[in-house]
Amino acid sequence: MTAPAGRSRALRWFSTLSMTVVLTLPLGTPEVGAAPQPPDPGRERIASERAEAREKAERVGQLANKLAVAESRLHDLSVRVETKREATNKARVDLRRARRAYQRARQAVAASAERAEAAAGRVEHHRKRLDAFVAGSYKQGRRIGSLPSFLNAESPQEMLERASLLDVISRKQLDVLDDLRRARTRKANVDSVARQAAQRAEAKRVAAERARAAAESAKDAAVALQKTQRARADELRKEKAHLAAELERARANVGELRQQRRRHQQWVADRRAQEQDATAQDTPANEAPGAARAPSTAESSGADTTNSARAPSAVNTVVQRARSQLGVTYAWGGGNAHGPTKGVHDGGVADAHGDYRKIGFDCSGLMVYAFSGVGIDLPHYSGYQYRAGERVPLSQMRRGDMLFWQDGGNVHHVALYVGNGRMIEAPYSGAHVRVTSVRYDGIAPYAVRML
Repeated sequence: MTAPAGRSRALRWFSTLSMTVVLTLPLGTPEVGAAPQPPDPGRERIASERAEAREKAERVGQLANKLAVAESRLHDLSVRVETKREATNKARVDLRRARRAYQRARQAVAASAERAEAAAGRVEHHRKRLDAFVAGSYKQGRRIGSLPSFLNAESPQEMLERASLLDVISRKQLDVLDDLRRARTRKANVDSVARQAAQRAEAKRVAAERARAAAESAKDAAVALQKTQRARADELRKEKAHLAAELERARANVGELRQQRRRHQQWVADRRAQEQDATAQDTPANEAPGAARAPSTAESSGADTTNSARAPSAVNTVVQRARSQLGVTYAWGGGNAHGPTKGVHDGGVADAHGDYRKIGFDCSGLMVYAFSGVGIDLPHYSGYQYRAGERVPLSQMRRGDMLFWQDGGNVHHVALYVGNGRMIEAPYSGAHVRVTSVRYDGIAPYAVRML
């Protein structure tokens, strides 16, 4: 019994010495065969990189807003150019008409001159007839129609014949005089009408020439402005694309640093678990199993952890449902809780794009579909959606909030904010559901929070 007892005491002493050595090893000392410690970028570096990425995202958003304004201005100028071009076309048509009217007036003047020559010929003819009549009267040596013309008659019959002749001659004389007066009047009237027509035609031609020149000048000025604005928009697009590429690289860098941080934290957690396992081997049995667990801070405070965990999940559901419709065509009046539907007639732009024949979403229809996934039944009208939930200032907007745009106080568009200055929207007829930067031009002062 003595020898075995000695060997037992020696084994107990050796075991105690071995445990002491293990417990006195530094916590950071890696075991043989353990994975090497991953690099730790640190919170400060990640925060710095994240802040830089956020700054670039804000700059991208600002450029996107500037680009949206520039493109809106470009659209307005394009409409203006089209208007000026149509005005130029009108001026050209008016000028051609005025030139034709002027030519017709000149022809009328020429014809009037011919008629005036004819009238002058008739006047001369009647003048000669009158001269001949007067000369014939004087050749008788007395005044025609005087008393001696009747007294020299040899019989009553001759007297009657002379009276009849004198009556005819008198009427002829009056007819000649009337014809002369009418011919002169017609000539004067024809000349006057022709001259007035020519003057009016010339005035219209001159005015049309001026209108055409003014229209051409206005059109050229509008085209020049359009070219300048298009160049500015192209410059903003290039700058935005360059900065967006930098933003993507910055986000990728932040993501890589986060992965490094998580790997390091997991490595530290594994090391601590190994150390705790080693310590637990020497822990008295009455302290390990069945020991009371101290309540966590959240549990002791009585906070509703179920609701706090549910809200992010609901927001993710809303955002993912909206994202699932990316690329779906815009259809005015389209969309419900179950997905895209056929558009409706609007009697205007939507009809011109054939929205009533398409299956898709309009802006408020997309919101109806997104929020129906979490049991929220929104009305299919952006104006009512603006009053559907809690209004928060734009400076406090967060992922899952709805953003609205107004014109004269009337809501006309809605989109879903997805964070990092981005939003999902069904923009307009002819486009598709897309992710784009938040536009601040015309945006309503409040976001609406449903979750």
